[in-house]
Amino acid sequence: MNNYSPAVERTMYFIGVTTTKSSIMKVFPKWADHLGLDAVIKGFDFEPHSAPELYREAVDFIKKDPLSLGALVTTHKLDLVTACKDRFEGFGEYASLLGEISSISKRENELWGHAKDPITSGLSLEAIVPEGYWKESGSDLHLIGAGGSSLALSLYLINKKKNGGDIPVRIVVSNRSAGRLEEMKKIHAEAGTDLNFEYILAPEPKDNDTVVASLKPGSMIVNATGLGKDRPGSPLTDNVVFPENGIVWEFNYRGNLVFLDQANSQKESKSLNIHDGWTYFIHGWTRVIAEVFHIDIPTSGPEFDKLSEIAAGTRS
Repeated sequence: MNNYSPAVERTMYFIGVTTTKSSIMKVFPKWADHLGLDAVIKGFDFEPHSAPELYREAVDFIKKDPLSLGALVTTHKLDLVTACKDRFEGFGEYASLLGEISSISKRENELWGHAKDPITSGLSLEAIVPEGYWKESGSDLHLIGAGGSSLALSLYLINKKKNGGDIPVRIVVSNRSAGRLEEMKKIHAEAGTDLNFEYILAPEPKDNDTVVASLKPGSMIVNATGLGKDRPGSPLTDNVVFPENGIVWEFNYRGNLVFLDQANSQKESKSLNIHDGWTYFIHGWTRVIAEVFHIDIPTSGPEFDKLSEIAAGTRS
């Protein structure tokens, strides 16, 4: 068990695995100064799938400590809710649907959990793909991995379709185990959609290669597996052939990023448009910071550009 010391100044926490390696440790102080937050950030590191009592201890500390204002949660989004559901007075819409949270915040004496990924992944997607792209290109979207981040992006697209927005003609989700695919199907059914989803069991990287080979020119391939950050490697083999004029999106921005290297090796020959997870990182953190500190942070425009510029200044 940890002995958590009461915060002596306004504090936001980062609940993750290797929090000291995250760029947020350099970015947050500069953002806090720019936004006038008068606050610091501190990391809580847990092994993936830690004992429930460890999650409860951390959440109880944040809830009871006056100067501990909230947290961003990565990796442990599902396990933390499973262990600590009774500690929260309220959950946002996506948190209830997904059974996970990426944001812990306070409303006076109430503790609230929100799942921000459907919002932040959507904002990040729109920064990469202009409106009208899917309709004009007729191309596909391949989500590799059926975990939380992939599910979040799929829910964003479901909502966008309901509102008449531009969405891919075909969305393929591949995953190495059947359980997560079945869970995703269930949540999609609960959300209600007529989007063209295909769920493919891909236990080996070569199986994902086969899916990539089936994609139309201009299609997007997303690494939503965590491979390259939480664990070494890539969900593809080095023999993968990316589609002509394809868009390749690595959700991670740090780690060994083999998936990104594979894409870059074909960047010229296939005219690939390649993106890492840096924009996702910025949207993810600014949405949670806005929730924790109860402030308005724009998702575009001069102020968002300024925050992006500040963050970019910390990249090595």
